[in-house]
Amino acid sequence: MKKTLALILAACMSLSLVACGGGGDKSNTPPAGGSNAGTSQAGSQQPSSGGETKTVGIAMPTQSLERWNRDGAYLDEQFKAAGYNTIVTYSDNKNEQQVNDIQNMLSQGVDLLVIAAIDGNGLNTVMNDAGAAGIPVIAYDRLIMNDNSTYYVSFDNYTVGKLQGEYVRDALDLDNAAGPFNMEFTAGDPADNNAPFFFNGAMDVIKPYIDSGKVVVPSGQTAFDAVATDQWQTDVALDRAQNVLASFYADGTKLDAWLCSNDSTSMGVTQAVTQDYAGDNAVVITGQDGDVANLRNIKDGKQSMTVYKAVANEAVVTLDLAKAILEGKTADASLISASGWGFDCAYDTESYETTPGHKCPSFLLVPDVVTADNMEEKLVTPGYYKVGADGYLEATNG
Repeated sequence: MKKTLALILAACMSLSLVACGGGGDKSNTPPAGGSNAGTSQAGSQQPSSGGETKTVGIAMPTQSLERWNRDGAYLDEQFKAAGYNTIVTYSDNKNEQQVNDIQNMLSQGVDLLVIAAIDGNGLNTVMNDAGAAGIPVIAYDRLIMNDNSTYYVSFDNYTVGKLQGEYVRDALDLDNAAGPFNMEFTAGDPADNNAPFFFNGAMDVIKPYIDSGKVVVPSGQTAFDAVATDQWQTDVALDRAQNVLASFYADGTKLDAWLCSNDSTSMGVTQAVTQDYAGDNAVVITGQDGDVANLRNIKDGKQSMTVYKAVANEAVVTLDLAKAILEGKTADASLISASGWGFDCAYDTESYETTPGHKCPSFLLVPDVVTADNMEEKLVTPGYYKVGADGYLEATNG
């Protein structure tokens, strides 16, 4: 059935395939600035039941955010090393382009899809095509809201936000200090299913202090929709932060903390605070992802922390899960013990729904807090980053 659909799609989409450049060995790291597909084949092969090497399609959202370059590189590296062919695309944060990229993968006869969705609600057509063809789909890092999502691999997204909220709580000593403290929030992309989890995890920590008056939000913007950032864009976060500072802090009101859901939004907020905040106190600013520029800001005292998600480990889980699926083995909690991973991961069948009542089985890794004090221990010692000649961290991959 899969091969039949592939032939039909190939015939209907030949022009798209020419534009995409399917077939042949190509660089698996596309040049910046658009959607590029690369097909690569490793030396040791993983044969299918018919003796053919299996192909995995890896669809990443964009190259404009540093973390997705790392994810794409780690996934491609892991699957190639295990003997699979790979097709890797980056879709320039355009949902229509990602749909086309995945359609092209289906037409080329992929055996499994790994998709980090741009819009978790925007892939129904290709997800249904994959389901009809019997192609398993691993929703990678971002849940895809379609019941053809076979598994979900991510980090405990609620815990990411909880760690950010707890860091602010402890940094301001909210349980003991008199206060009140002034604080603002910047959340993520409304199209990203993870963004509300991050925000809610943080808000559940901070809200009791807001309710008691210990924390004040001068802008009054405490709802997710009010503080969300389209596509996690730095310039969008910067513009909003500048407006908030001009409207509520220009009179000398002190800003104590700004909780940002990730590093790209934190970069915008940090720039606004550095340039436009009239106060002379250090503002607690959170982040997530461990982007190199943000790690520099942490070292320089401009950003306070980041929640790091070891995407190399996320790629390992994705690979082992894909192997189990393609080999027809059981993929549940037993995969964790059988794989012998040297990091924490939980199997969850209750937390994530693709449609109301339909649970998506999930493998959730544990994130970690990184500060200036533990940066080398958490990032350099495990080999995720290296110390550059200037003393700042540099990524070792991606």
